[in-house]
Amino acid sequence: MIPVPVVVTVLGGWCAVYLADTLLKSSNSLKASYEDWLLTYGLSVSPFHLRWQTALFNRQFYNWGRWKPKFLYLWFSVGMVFGIVAMFGSVILLGKTLLQTLTQMLTEAPKAQNDRMLQVVVSVPSSGLCLRTVPGVNLPISQLTYFFSAILISGVIHEVGHGVAAIREQVRFNGFGIFIFIVYPGAFVDLFTTHLQLISPVQQLRIFCAGVWHNFVLGVASFMVLFLLPAILFPFYYTGVGALVTEVAEDSPANGPRGLFVGDLVTNLQDCPVYNVEDWNSCLGDISEKSQVGYCVSAATLQQLSFPARVYRRLDGTVECCSNNSLTDICFSYSNKLDSHLYACLPARKVIEASKVCRTNMDCHKDLVPSFCVTPSLENQTRLIRVKHPPHIDMLYVGHPMHLQYTVSLSSFVPRQNFLSIDLPVVIETFCKYLISLSGALAVINAVPCFALDGQWILNSFLEATLSSLIVEKQNRELVGFLILLAGSALLAANVALGLWLVTAR
Repeated sequence: MIPVPVVVTVLGGWCAVYLADTLLKSSNSLKASYEDWLLTYGLSVSPFHLRWQTALFNRQFYNWGRWKPKFLYLWFSVGMVFGIVAMFGSVILLGKTLLQTLTQMLTEAPKAQNDRMLQVVVSVPSSGLCLRTVPGVNLPISQLTYFFSAILISGVIHEVGHGVAAIREQVRFNGFGIFIFIVYPGAFVDLFTTHLQLISPVQQLRIFCAGVWHNFVLGVASFMVLFLLPAILFPFYYTGVGALVTEVAEDSPANGPRGLFVGDLVTNLQDCPVYNVEDWNSCLGDISEKSQVGYCVSAATLQQLSFPARVYRRLDGTVECCSNNSLTDICFSYSNKLDSHLYACLPARKVIEASKVCRTNMDCHKDLVPSFCVTPSLENQTRLIRVKHPPHIDMLYVGHPMHLQYTVSLSSFVPRQNFLSIDLPVVIETFCKYLISLSGALAVINAVPCFALDGQWILNSFLEATLSSLIVEKQNRELVGFLILLAGSALLAANVALGLWLVTAR
């Protein structure tokens, strides 16, 4: 849930801003100078909404809009086609998402979701932003900087697309601005409405589709940077040698004198080789899904290390044969020719170190020495995992594999020099992933034929460009557009409502 101090700070801050604005505007002596100050700096204040508009960048926008006219014509024509396809595609995507959400609601309880997954629940006006993320609910607090920075950049690139396309189509550009709605940043451009109404529907489409087109391009560019990052950072970092530990949470079971430390290089989980973070996640997933592996122990060693212990069953049906106070011993199960259910309490590290992994006794019969495959007798979903991070002694982890995954942060990039930061590649990777997700979401959601989003204007211009010969009366075309917008708005609202339910009702 969202921390209470954060909620109090946000609400208290907005109340203070709105109260100060109200008092200054109601003061006879300060009202005129305060309103002049707001007008001079292009500021406006309303409940939970702060807006800044300026003409400082107008010259730069005009330079962009007049740069290589033929190229820009082709660029925004491609964007127009993409925007129209995205409008229809977004309806299909939202419809499919709604059906999946309803199916999940009717068949089972909401599934736990990864903290970095994006889900549709928050709508930010003006920029048309509507994303499946609630900071503090399904978004880690530590990721907020990435989240808001990616939102702001995506919004700026979106509006730059509209502004440059408008200048290219000879529409007057009044200014550019940035706003904050509650905690969400965004951007906007101010265009001369009369000019927009005078140009042809196709020209309007180039302008209205430019935002989602630029968001799509930004997402593709971010994906390319992410894909090429090993090559880009090759002079400074190398990859493919393991997963580098960048952070271990304080409450992580991997903490401790024989645990993992920042700078350790993990090379193996059990017998699963780890060359990068993807391998780490894949190995933990396989370990979680498959049954616990065993370890080959010679009959002589087993007899030497084992000692008499009382055997009892846990509530989940598994067997325990060690003292609950033991921190080094684990109950192992094995079988011989006479009995298939034998148990021995053994010191875990002595059993596992220098032992090979096995599933059955047959896996241990390759050696001439009589051996048994002893398997840790643990609670359901609990695993004993040997983590190799040379040159340190192997870490032995007992617990759910996902707890290890969630509390240890790693990177696939290993610095070539000690003075290089181990966090830089992680920062770039994470930021690129947020840009891909948020800019892509902005492109898809803004293309939905819904009131107050770009999709409304894309749809109206599209109908004017395609149906003017079939439906002569403009009022009839507007009625068709209104009905489609009504359906699109209902579809988006349903997704937002059910998305909010999925995020909070767990």
